[in-house]
Amino acid sequence: MPTSRAPLSTRRVLQAALTLADSGGTDSLTMRHLGRELGVEAMSLYRHVANKDAVLSGILDMVVSEIDLPETPQDWKSAMRHRGVAAFRVFSLHPWAPPLLMSRTNTGPSMLRYIDFTLGALRGAGFSWKLADYAWNTMDSYVYGYTLRRLAFPVAPADYAETASAHQHLLAGDRYPHMAELTRQVAEGHHPGDPDITFGLDLILDGLERLRDAEPAT
Repeated sequence: MPTSRAPLSTRRVLQAALTLADSGGTDSLTMRHLGRELGVEAMSLYRHVANKDAVLSGILDMVVSEIDLPETPQDWKSAMRHRGVAAFRVFSLHPWAPPLLMSRTNTGPSMLRYIDFTLGALRGAGFSWKLADYAWNTMDSYVYGYTLRRLAFPVAPADYAETASAHQHLLAGDRYPHMAELTRQVAEGHHPGDPDITFGLDLILDGLERLRDAEPAT
């Protein structure tokens, strides 16, 4: 006896679309392919999602909903650091998401909650509206860029020392003395190489704190 198939719903369509995007990127996500994954004709999907653009908006919001935001009160720096690290972890699981987030207007409920939380934490810490707006956009630009670089970089952090050692011969002589010394530091384990995401986040947060403290009282 054939097993009954779960009824089609917007949630089920978007979950299947998210799985497809995670496995093959958004280029592989077509309505026809999505229909095949769900065992239905592509036309059946339009009862639940308007078009592919709506699908992309929906799965982006699902990704943002996975970002853990602090529930207990924290100082603003801790909250923003927590937010940035959590976003990096989620985007690393969905590598197609950062480029899409940077190229679209996102108004899903999870994205609005994410932004509202950020603005609330910054405003509560004494940031003006203008600086709060600049701050969250700067932090997000860094998180997106850091994530994309980590995802695209051809060497895993665990392999930095071995890779540096294998390339030392290219830096022999006196032509590139500073690169040669840095490479030696990594190869011999004196320097780990690329920092984790908190290094840049803390630089940004310290700079934002100075800007906030220098703002004229309003």
